[in-house]
Amino acid sequence: MSADKITRMANQIAGFFAAYPKEEAVAGVRKHIQDFWEPRMKEQIRAKVAAKNTELNPLVVEAVETLPR
Repeated sequence: MSADKITRMANQIAGFFAAYPKEEAVAGVRKHIQDFWEPRMKEQIRAKVAAKNTELNPLVVEAVETLPR
């Protein structure tokens, strides 16, 4: 999957949870990625976070940093 699509998808998930309290929003983004994304997608988003991609919503960054391996 393209890097742009991964970013867009992750940010859309964060947009959905943006109205929730921060802790719940981060947990919701993390759970969605954990439950529905395949391992290659998870590795791509981890790489984007590690590279400090500024296009990612801060909720995505926090959620990915706490994803189990």
